[in-house]
Amino acid sequence: MKQIRLFDKMVSWILVRLRMNKMEKRIQDKLSEIENTFGVKILYACETGSRAWGFPSPDSDYDVRMIYRHDPDWYLSLNEKKDTIEFMSEDGELDITGWDIKKCLKLMWKSNGALLERVQSPVVYREEKGIAALLKEYSEKCFAPIAAMNHYLGMAKNTFADVDGKEEIKLKKLFYALRASLACKWIVEKDAVPPIVFETMVNELDFDTNLKARIKELVVLKSGKTESYIHLAETALNEFILTELTRAAEVFESLRGRKEKEVDLDALFIQIVKGY
Repeated sequence: MKQIRLFDKMVSWILVRLRMNKMEKRIQDKLSEIENTFGVKILYACETGSRAWGFPSPDSDYDVRMIYRHDPDWYLSLNEKKDTIEFMSEDGELDITGWDIKKCLKLMWKSNGALLERVQSPVVYREEKGIAALLKEYSEKCFAPIAAMNHYLGMAKNTFADVDGKEEIKLKKLFYALRASLACKWIVEKDAVPPIVFETMVNELDFDTNLKARIKELVVLKSGKTESYIHLAETALNEFILTELTRAAEVFESLRGRKEKEVDLDALFIQIVKGY
């Protein structure tokens, strides 16, 4: 019986790897098509969502996010031009969204939560000569705890509403609420950009070891369940989330603004458009 279970696990792992390899080729082909169709250069393309956070389900879709640039002359216009590219495959498996570098730097100045995560992604499909490290460096200079907290606290409240007070929940909704609440905790306790990798927050933040162990058990469980999997409520984790959200709301107004008041993003923009 044990050998049968081991064989089943091996077959499942092989099937997952084959699907991932097939999808990666599909992603690379689509990225090349986007460059040709829109006349842009992709500077950076990465995975976001549960596959980057570290708690995907077998049927999780692929959320690819790009940062791209146009030729320098494209920016010499009095007219505002479209600065996003979006693609969704018909089967719903592949979701690609891209932002022009100018838009990205404007959002970086505002300490945009999505961008802060994007430049940390552990799953990278395209990268031009160290641009992720460069963008990460500047995002940390622009980091404003109060802006990031506004992003994660709002996200945590919205996702927690999907599980709070319910006897049965979608497990993925619990993870969304947990991730956002741990990001809030990270901002309060470490005064720094929250890591995109969920496990890093679980390991490095100080809270009950029994809760940490339960979270890790649930990560393993989710890895074998579909996105629609229904799970019994986790009362202790709900209480933990509520405690962290309450604390985050209480300290919100006392959080500081941007780490460095003077950050020359104009120079960075010119460097990227001309040098990459």
